[in-house]
Amino acid sequence: MEDVPRPLERAVPSRPSAVLAGVIVALAIAAIPVAALLAQTSGPFTVRETGQKFDRLQQAVTAIGNASGTIEIAPGTYRECAVQTAGSVSYVSPTAGKVIFSGVTCEGKAALVLRGRSASVSGIAFRDMAVPDFNGAGIRLEQGNLSVSQSWFADSQQGILTGNDANGRISIDKVTFSGLGTCEGEGGCAHSIYIGDYGALQITRSRFEKGRGGHYVKARAAQVEISASSFDDSAGRGTNYMIDLPAGSAGTIIGNWFVQGQDKENYSAFVAIGAEEQLHLSHGLRIRDNDARLATGVSRNTAFVADWSGARLDIGGNTLGIGLKPFESR
Repeated sequence: MEDVPRPLERAVPSRPSAVLAGVIVALAIAAIPVAALLAQTSGPFTVRETGQKFDRLQQAVTAIGNASGTIEIAPGTYRECAVQTAGSVSYVSPTAGKVIFSGVTCEGKAALVLRGRSASVSGIAFRDMAVPDFNGAGIRLEQGNLSVSQSWFADSQQGILTGNDANGRISIDKVTFSGLGTCEGEGGCAHSIYIGDYGALQITRSRFEKGRGGHYVKARAAQVEISASSFDDSAGRGTNYMIDLPAGSAGTIIGNWFVQGQDKENYSAFVAIGAEEQLHLSHGLRIRDNDARLATGVSRNTAFVADWSGARLDIGGNTLGIGLKPFESR
């Protein structure tokens, strides 16, 4: 039965025309944020705060934007990367070690390129990162704070590489760095960790092993805390210092375990202070209660600490193996 107009009212069609319906749909779609359109009902990357799921990590990072958010990553091996340009983002594997990023870098830099306010990474493995300039890394931090825990960096040119941020802080806890570093590039060596002129660096309960060139830790940070960590160079190839603080640093190197292997590019010291420049004062730097020795079958003379800074260092209580002298001024 046809609709009957009410008295004194104009009759209106019961449905909009096809053209009008098309306009309404178009306007509705235009009003939806791009990130929401990309969201899926299923996908391995979930933004915890909204429940949105995405097929690609970059989509999830873009959805968080300048806000704060956590991306939960489903178990699997991923050949993709992401760039964070804003906000505070946590990248989380609910089960440590079940998420692996392998062999793909963004911007010719790293699997994660970070230049937002802050980022944290937990439970994730990064491996097989290589780029033409020999600086391929699991993480390239360009600014902001960074926290990494219960994660792995393996078989790459570099583990973590950063720019400079005098106000930034970096925390590394329960992380393994294995098979990293190279001196192939014309610009110098890559390292397991290379930290720029940052405000503070903290490394705790972490393991460094099987270096493939360069240093295990190279850091220009003003303040360092390196403690309860192991540096096993027994299977290293063409490596240099275990810890290099080339611009000077204050802080502590306490309670670590060091073994220097046979195949060294430079075996003259385990820990080096101020070998390149003097950006920061090293007065009071505490290097205490560490255990350092040569690997089984290695026989040479070397220094546990070599200092170019001339600062008043606090060195003592270290247990040193045969062939090691406690300190040498350069």
